[in-house]
Amino acid sequence: MQACSGGYRSAGRAGLLLWALVGCGLPALALPSIGGQQPLPTPNDGEPPPADLPIGEEPDVAGPIVAATGSRAAENAVRQVGDAFGSTIGREVIGIYNQMNVRGFSPIAAGNVRIDGLYFDPVVPPSTRISRTTTIRVGLSALGSPFPAPTGLVDFGFRRPGDQAAASVLVAADEWGTLNAEADGVLPVSDQLSFGFGASVRKESGLDATRENSFGGTLIARWNPAPGLTLIPFASVLYQSLDDHRLTFQTAAEFLPPLLPRRQRFGPDWVNGSGLDANIGMLGDWQVAQGWLLRAGIFRSSRNRERQMTNLVRGLLPDRTGTQRVIVDPRLNFAAVSGEVRLTRQIDEGPRRHQIHLAVRGRSGDRRFGGSDILELGPVQIDTPSQVPEPAFRFGQQQLDDVKQITGGIAYEGRWLGVGEVAAGLQWSDYKKRIDLPSANGLGAGIQATDDRLLLYNISVAANITPALVVYAGTVNGLEESGVAPGNAINRNEALPAIRTRQFDAGLRWALTDQIKLVAGVFDITKPYFNLDAAGRFDVLGDVVNRGVEASIAGPLTKSLSIVAGGVWLWPRVSAPGARPGLVGERPVAAIGQRVEFSADWRPPFAPGLSFDSRIAYRSSETATVSNSVAIPARTIVDVGGRYRFNLAGKNALLRVQLSNLFDVEGFDLRGAGAYGPIPGRLAQAYITVDF
Repeated sequence: MQACSGGYRSAGRAGLLLWALVGCGLPALALPSIGGQQPLPTPNDGEPPPADLPIGEEPDVAGPIVAATGSRAAENAVRQVGDAFGSTIGREVIGIYNQMNVRGFSPIAAGNVRIDGLYFDPVVPPSTRISRTTTIRVGLSALGSPFPAPTGLVDFGFRRPGDQAAASVLVAADEWGTLNAEADGVLPVSDQLSFGFGASVRKESGLDATRENSFGGTLIARWNPAPGLTLIPFASVLYQSLDDHRLTFQTAAEFLPPLLPRRQRFGPDWVNGSGLDANIGMLGDWQVAQGWLLRAGIFRSSRNRERQMTNLVRGLLPDRTGTQRVIVDPRLNFAAVSGEVRLTRQIDEGPRRHQIHLAVRGRSGDRRFGGSDILELGPVQIDTPSQVPEPAFRFGQQQLDDVKQITGGIAYEGRWLGVGEVAAGLQWSDYKKRIDLPSANGLGAGIQATDDRLLLYNISVAANITPALVVYAGTVNGLEESGVAPGNAINRNEALPAIRTRQFDAGLRWALTDQIKLVAGVFDITKPYFNLDAAGRFDVLGDVVNRGVEASIAGPLTKSLSIVAGGVWLWPRVSAPGARPGLVGERPVAAIGQRVEFSADWRPPFAPGLSFDSRIAYRSSETATVSNSVAIPARTIVDVGGRYRFNLAGKNALLRVQLSNLFDVEGFDLRGAGAYGPIPGRLAQAYITVDF
């Protein structure tokens, strides 16, 4: 994908301000950065593909039709992303990083999430009904974000209803019996008001035959009550009527379990739950005056569970026997209100551009959890499903925790065309956490308080060495979340305290051709290290430093062939000076030293509308226990697929067929220190999309 800066240079002085306000398809004043890939554009939903785009042809770069309602038949991640560092377009995910793993850490757990660049604290990530694109911003691609974070940013591109009526319908199925249907539409009411809506229904049969049935809906409005002012309220809900809980295996000692059964629902049948997920909120943009933009967003994200269970086989032996434990939770409620107000002042002086950002971000999170009933169901053999009848549950007193954080900041971005860019920011963050601990006699055991205040900073510099070569370096510190204790910990579901983090990184972007970009970088990230201690509590064990090298190359090699390739080489180290020798190893749990991914999309010139794609993903061994005595072996997964774009009753349509894990590789999915599940086997799936 060509960087927006190229178009900026060609705009000429007369169009300089207009280009700045348009911002390469982003909201006004969300200006292109010379440093790296621009975030995937989030145009008004419903904008149709160009009228002169023949059936069977697709855009070669991300543009205003990416993932929009009415043009979903054109979705093609290989041809529409600019690097291999992690992106989502519609149903397709591509890249070496994702929402849960960036440079060895989770941006979602760290709280480094944005919606259209504005701060968002998700209890539940946005669904594809309200967010069609996701961009992982690290290194060069984080330049242009006023307040970056050490673990990188996950930026969800919001779906904004447009001025033209449009609709898209998708129906999908796979060989395991999963059925899925999605429908989205845009309905303009007037020049000032437009609605977007969406619905989905899913009946899932998972890799281990677990069931998940859900349905949901979304409503979005875009209202322009005055020139330069846009308000976008939205509500998105998903109800899970049935959610079987997958079985997790814990070995009796530190060794890899035997190969685990696939396509077997272990049960018992009553080990399931149900609940409601919701994201509601409002975004606003106000062009106050020429060169002034006020942006704001407020969001409420929640998850309610009528009941939730953790299904474990503990003490698993090589002969495939163990004991089953089911942990049953009473009603759980997790909710967070978050948002940001940001005022941006832009000043242009010839080839130089200055932006000053003033921002206030805040969040308030409440969690009710605990009070679980622990059921010991006795000896099991993992190839024989469990048939224990459902007992009566006895719940205890629940635990409450409350987190509040407010952050104020000022940031500066300066850009000089053809020369370079500098960005710097200061933030003051005030963090408070309160935990109301239950006691055995039913009386409150007191309030456990955690307070932290921290001055946060970031600074980065990028320079144009040649017209084709950009180098950069930067540093940032942060006050980040550390996630939630996993299901196999004695403090399961507990929200962990905020942690202080730091990152240094540097790298380059080299335009090999007008359309093929090589991006490479190095990084050094330091954080406290959380994992299971000797008593099974998920807590701080020491510090971890992740040092690594990452690289990406992406673009069309020919008119028919496009590639996206990337890799990360990681050298993580744990320091736990207070631990007994042998209990805490030098590598953190879930550390993977190497990841390499190669994706390609080929359009045979003799068959218009037809394309073939493949993905090869390699990962080295994964550290599986705190002591480092067990590791999951390296593996390579190959996926293949194809697309056929055609006309159906005069409408653009797409048939997509995929075969994942082509060679049916077996292996283990790490679900915590010493906790395992199977990885999915070979799976054939297909869907058809029709645009109206």
